Amino acid sequence: MAKVAYLGLGVMGYPMAGHLKNKGGHAVTVYNRTTAKAEKWAKEFGGTFAATPAEAAKDADFVFACVGNDDDLRSVTLGENGAFSTMKKGGFFIDNTTASAAIARELGEAAQKAGFKFMDAPVSGGQAGAENGVLTVMVGADENDFNTAKPVIEAFARSVGLMGPVGAGQLAKMVNQICIAGLVQGLAEGIHFGKKAGLDISKLIEVISKGAAGSWQMENRHKTMDQGEYNHGFAVDWMRKDLSICLDEANRNGAMLPVTALVDQFYKEVQKLGGGRWDTSSLLARLEQ
Repeated sequence: MAKVAYLGLGVMGYPMAGHLKNKGGHAVTVYNRTTAKAEKWAKEFGGTFAATPAEAAKDADFVFACVGNDDDLRSVTLGENGAFSTMKKGGFFIDNTTASAAIARELGEAAQKAGFKFMDAPVSGGQAGAENGVLTVMVGADENDFNTAKPVIEAFARSVGLMGPVGAGQLAKMVNQICIAGLVQGLAEGIHFGKKAGLDISKLIEVISKGAAGSWQMENRHKTMDQGEYNHGFAVDWMRKDLSICLDEANRNGAMLPVTALVDQFYKEVQKLGGGRWDTSSLLARLEQ
């Protein structure tokens, strides 16, 4: 059993911290900007909560974080009462936030100077994956550090992979989001076309999902898309944040992302429809206007 802290109890962090406590069997202290949510978590899972990131991280063997963006991450690490001020020598800070590779490298350097380990470890699998403890985790870290931390991370994951040095986890998550964006747009257009052509969408998907067109998105989202239900997963607002990170990185490394850039603008149109909190499959709603 390790002493663990978790910073950020959103739709992902809340259940992830719970798995670290119940499945992992660790002593877990949580921090959340809204204290009431931290209190609720402590009552539900039997852990403890702290008033600041620094208090939560003090003496912890492993400190996890899952917050909104680069600025939020700097706040809970380097800001006033940030976790980095109390991280113990040799401890591990594992960041599950989807953020930029640049902030990962920045925090990695700060951790190295202070004598503890830093790993960028963004996740994929959405709220359902977090709740069921079956997330995919893409890690940027030293190999020895990865091997030490992997058994702890596995409390909330089905797959944990080392992508390379610090920053590589975030780059891998960018690839993940790039691939998803194109898949969802293709599925939205396919369903839209099928409806206009008078096809039975359920029968259609039953057949084509078994062939080369099949995907997780098709299997898990076609029914709700067909019914116009968009409250089943990762929000459009967050997807646009992620795609912005992808496009910024592409500008730096020279990658061409024409489809990603286009789908990002389609999501912008969904936001204008009032769908910022709809899930990413809501690209279909734009086509049906």
